[in-house]
Amino acid sequence: MTEATDAHTQRPALSGRQAIISGGTTGIGRAIAVLLASEGVKVFICGRTPEHLDDALHRIREVGEGDGIVLDLAEPDGVARLFTAAGDHVPEADIVVINAAVPAGALSEMSAQDARYALATDFTAYVMTAHAAQDMLRDKGDIVLIGSMSAHVLGPGSTVYAGMKAGIAGFGEALRRELGSRGIKVSLVEPGKTGADFQYPDIPAEKQREMIKAETMLRAEDIAVGVHYLLTQPRRAVVQQLTIVPRAQEGE
Repeated sequence: MTEATDAHTQRPALSGRQAIISGGTTGIGRAIAVLLASEGVKVFICGRTPEHLDDALHRIREVGEGDGIVLDLAEPDGVARLFTAAGDHVPEADIVVINAAVPAGALSEMSAQDARYALATDFTAYVMTAHAAQDMLRDKGDIVLIGSMSAHVLGPGSTVYAGMKAGIAGFGEALRRELGSRGIKVSLVEPGKTGADFQYPDIPAEKQREMIKAETMLRAEDIAVGVHYLLTQPRRAVVQQLTIVPRAQEGE
């Protein structure tokens, strides 16, 4: 029997790479940071609260190397502070995962202040983090945008959030075309309903556990596995859009 030496495509190793992960202290970002660290990636994360940062770094350091900073990316200097701090710990970063986000609902139910804050966090900071990332990466590496299936559901109860995530979907596809010739890969991951503190208070922890058991909600680790998949494709291949939804979920 002939040996199937070419049965699988090239799978670049993650060990030795360095990553910056925004919103890496809780939920999906935390799960991505822990999985990448376990694969030998040195990670640098940010989040808004010291206790969440400490908890995430404790877990990351159980499996690998990592550091981080407390900051708010909605602040005008937030992105610059993130990349300046990251430069001291991951000076050769070649992966940037853009994930930090806050919930947002119907436009008519949000104050103007809350709507501005959501836009600053979920859209402006995404674009500006990508801007800093492409400048840092120059001619190599990966940018991963964490979007949402809300971009396609467009429900009346998620006007602001869905609008921003639809914007990120278009931005991600165009950015892939813009940066591809430079050697930078841009991917968009769009999760369905995923268990995280992001879902509080609408879906409390116990209810989330029940939904995950019923397979109507994903674990954050399920999304992390998706990110691992797209980061281990050969450089010639880009997973432009990866949609991950619960098997039994009927709607957002």
